[in-house]
Amino acid sequence: MSYIPRLKQEYKDKIVKELFEEFGYKSVMQVPKLQKIVVSKGVGAATADKKLIDYAADELTLITGQKSVVTMSKKDVATFNLRKGMPIGTMVTLRGERMYEFLDRLVTVSLPRVRDFQGIKATGFDGRGNYNLGITEQIIYPEISIDKINKISGMDISFVTSAKTDKEAMSLLKALGLPFKK
Repeated sequence: MSYIPRLKQEYKDKIVKELFEEFGYKSVMQVPKLQKIVVSKGVGAATADKKLIDYAADELTLITGQKSVVTMSKKDVATFNLRKGMPIGTMVTLRGERMYEFLDRLVTVSLPRVRDFQGIKATGFDGRGNYNLGITEQIIYPEISIDKINKISGMDISFVTSAKTDKEAMSLLKALGLPFKK
């Protein structure tokens, strides 16, 4: 018997039934599901110091449990001293078991560590059932040691769902445990 993450099991057992009844789908296959989570971190200061990209990549690898990929600039921007092909950020795309594990740790451990946390804003939907969340400090993750970081920086987390509307996506993400503001 293989390991199944807690949230994935809860989705299969409980959340599918709730969403099926709430929206009145004709088939269980129409129930929206979380397809992937993309965690990205832009490092604008990397044009001056190349080591910052390595630090950011190592931090994202620690946080997500999956090796991060360095993203390159697509074009030249003279005002930012940016040339095509320079490293400007890092990202990780999580799917399957790792995606559910990351979401579980984000909801149960990391978000409650945010100072004066009231919930996440419900304005991050894009109209197609996807949700974007910005984290301002990487030190909310227990994997990051405060003594070893060289600069406090944030990251963006995108939740890509198979939902057709924002209302369906919000119901799915609420059921998965994301604490939206009232």
